[in-house]
Amino acid sequence: MNAFPTTARQTAIRRFLEDAGWGDAARGGLAGDASFRRYDRLTGTGGGRAVLMDAPPPQEDVRPFVRIARHLEALGYSVPRLLAEDEDAGLLLLEDLGDDTYTRLLASGADERALYALAVDVLIDLHRRPVSEAVPEGTPPYDDERLLAEALLLTDWYLPAVTGRPTGEAERAAYAEAWTSLLPIARGVPDTLVLRDFHVDNLMGLPARPGVRGCGLLDFQDAVRGPATYDPMSLLEDARRDIDPALIADLKARYLSAFPGLDRDAFAASWAVLAAQRHAKVIGIFTRLCVRDGKPLYLGHIPRVWRLLEAALAHPALAPVAGWVERHIPRALRTVPPC
Repeated sequence: MNAFPTTARQTAIRRFLEDAGWGDAARGGLAGDASFRRYDRLTGTGGGRAVLMDAPPPQEDVRPFVRIARHLEALGYSVPRLLAEDEDAGLLLLEDLGDDTYTRLLASGADERALYALAVDVLIDLHRRPVSEAVPEGTPPYDDERLLAEALLLTDWYLPAVTGRPTGEAERAAYAEAWTSLLPIARGVPDTLVLRDFHVDNLMGLPARPGVRGCGLLDFQDAVRGPATYDPMSLLEDARRDIDPALIADLKARYLSAFPGLDRDAFAASWAVLAAQRHAKVIGIFTRLCVRDGKPLYLGHIPRVWRLLEAALAHPALAPVAGWVERHIPRALRTVPPC
């Protein structure tokens, strides 16, 4: 339940918009996501547009978004500019970057290779920066505790949904032990700012802006300091769409060519570990969204994510987790869970 009853929340929003000079703007629903946040597009009387982020506390906290947005803008990247903010109320007024998400552009037949290459170039530009420049002060680490907690979403939500029983303590402990043994492999690459949800739904095409500014960035409030492999993997092993393996290979090569000193074997092993971790997490999250939050829309992606997880588990470094999965989630259970 939101911290504000609906009428009180709407009153708070109206006052916020009035104070920001947008009290007379027309307001229409723009988007929601897998969180408690929602977004409305505002159209002013003079035709100007802005976006209202409604992120009700205590479920949501806009302060990380504000901090990372200011940092990325200072580094020269395209993020929604902050026009007004009430952090305590969980309300932000943002620059409207338009409707051209990568998802929509790709669906309309835009040049897939060019879009992805530009997104990879954004990561190259960010990852070339010294970690002291790329990562703002106060950014939490993507440490083993956090990575393990996310991986456990598979045992805590997905496995009970497909077996019809809670995961046993011994099963869960063995899974956690397997992950603990190999998470250090993920750190065989340099640290950088990890945006964590770097995929087509959160990237915008802004062709009027030069260079890497032509790729707009959204939904980065969960950024952490962690391995440089995470965001390229998130982009190219997407739960939401299939990508030609040949294009993935070309884009990996594009990224690696920018870092000739990077150990290729360490990069591949780090990628595989983080891919398996993310895919296990996503399967758990998509299940939780349905079981707990009544949002079944994401279940349709689970077969794809299982294919991605199985591919990642084929890397020799993943043998401990792969063995656990074979024993406890046989292929017959790797399905869309009922909810």
